[in-house]
Amino acid sequence: MKTEVVVVAGGCFWGVEDLLRQVPGILETEVGYAGGHTDNPTYETVKTGSTGHAEAVSLTFDPQVISMIRVLELFFQLHDPTTRNRQGNDVGSQYRSTIFVIGAEQRSAAQVAIVSAAKKWPRPLTTTIEDLKAFYSAEHYHQDYLQKNPGGYTCHYWRGPVSE
Repeated sequence: MKTEVVVVAGGCFWGVEDLLRQVPGILETEVGYAGGHTDNPTYETVKTGSTGHAEAVSLTFDPQVISMIRVLELFFQLHDPTTRNRQGNDVGSQYRSTIFVIGAEQRSAAQVAIVSAAKKWPRPLTTTIEDLKAFYSAEHYHQDYLQKNPGGYTCHYWRGPVSE
């Protein structure tokens, strides 16, 4: 089976991971850090906002079941892409809305998804597209956090229908 990977950031990685892991065709999720200027960041350094990293989620999906565009449509439904560097109570560049792309095909899909999402939101989108230079896995206790801690903090929810 051929799989694809895309990395997205839309606020606290716990909620993004928890919602997207439930989507048919998404095979694996991993929370971590992307888009910064330091090597081997940790939660303790990223949460200060000084490393330039965003809390991000790496999504491995089966393109025969779900397209990259559909993954990104769902990404735009689970967070507010109109608030710069913020989701709910989480504030700082580490909570920005970003699609981290690998190559021209993903960049094109991200651009299409942003144009489409912009038509559905009443305010301008702040989502950026960045080349994925590196993805650093978050600490073990962050992986699958909301599965291990039901009722834990999240500011994410579905804004609109999830099924096509």
